[in-house]
Amino acid sequence: MMEGVATDSSTSTSSEKPRRPRRTRMTGAERREQLLDIGRTLFAAKGFEGTSVEEIAAKAGVSKPVVYEHFGGKEGLYAVVVDREMRQLLDMVTGALTAGHPRELLEQAAFALLDYIEAYTDGFRILVRDSPVAQSTGTFASLISDIATQVEDILGTEFKNRGFDAKLAPLYAQALVGMVALTGQWWLDARKPKKAEVAAHLVNLAWHGLDGMEQKPRLIGHRKN
Repeated sequence: MMEGVATDSSTSTSSEKPRRPRRTRMTGAERREQLLDIGRTLFAAKGFEGTSVEEIAAKAGVSKPVVYEHFGGKEGLYAVVVDREMRQLLDMVTGALTAGHPRELLEQAAFALLDYIEAYTDGFRILVRDSPVAQSTGTFASLISDIATQVEDILGTEFKNRGFDAKLAPLYAQALVGMVALTGQWWLDARKPKKAEVAAHLVNLAWHGLDGMEQKPRLIGHRKN
């Protein structure tokens, strides 16, 4: 018998495989948010038609039935993404309209849209595409209309103060908001000039155009109807 030889206890466990860390299971709410985030990124990059349920599921590390369980399919997921982005933009625009002077209100509206494009670029890319979902809230045109409605009251008051027909406020609201939105769509990729300069030029055109308006605008060309 050999004395003084220490027994290495590690030899009894050296053949054991290291344990893998246990994966934390997502709650239903967490999985839903994960799928929305992944869908948002893919829809922005590839559009609705270019994105598949298989790709969404693969990115999330789940099977296709999980996507169907939460949203009923790609259309349902897309509809939720669009609705969220529309509410985000509407909230930013309406929340920005706090000034008393109409010109500053125009500045605030222009900045709100440009802020959204800067902070939620993927969301804006999705909104400027025509939605394949059969609902009126899924198009960029309807979003413009919703924002224009917020501007109508402001223009209506200004028209009354200047002696113009307040019934025409909706027409001018659509024109102004459309101008800002389409410029924002161009700036989405251009990103030049800087945001504040873009806002200044938009307000310059809108405000000085409003400031010099004729009460009864006339056409100078040969066409009258």
